[in-house]
Amino acid sequence: MSEQNNTPETTEVSMQEQIKQTVVDNAVVLFMKGNANFPQCGFSGRAVQILQSLETEFVTVDVLSNDAVRQGIKDYSNWPTIPQLYVKGEFIGGSDIMTEMYESGELKDALTA
Repeated sequence: MSEQNNTPETTEVSMQEQIKQTVVDNAVVLFMKGNANFPQCGFSGRAVQILQSLETEFVTVDVLSNDAVRQGIKDYSNWPTIPQLYVKGEFIGGSDIMTEMYESGELKDALTA
């Protein structure tokens, strides 16, 4: 996702469009702090471990590398925390919800549906 030099309103709309495109174009997307190889917080690390344990292919977006993405994803989902998991364009939740769904088997079902 690239940052554009436009007015704040245009940049915000553009960021929302970029986020939507990322979520739509990839089956599983994890917006996180860091990346799959080097998570930058425990919650993001836990989310990566869950997805890897389910042998799921997923794309990560590092919210720490771009403040517009970091705020933009919170606005997009209306969810205040990172990480955020999207499966087939649908917002699933953060680390706690992922953990609960993983433990109940719901996450595996959602990923394989």
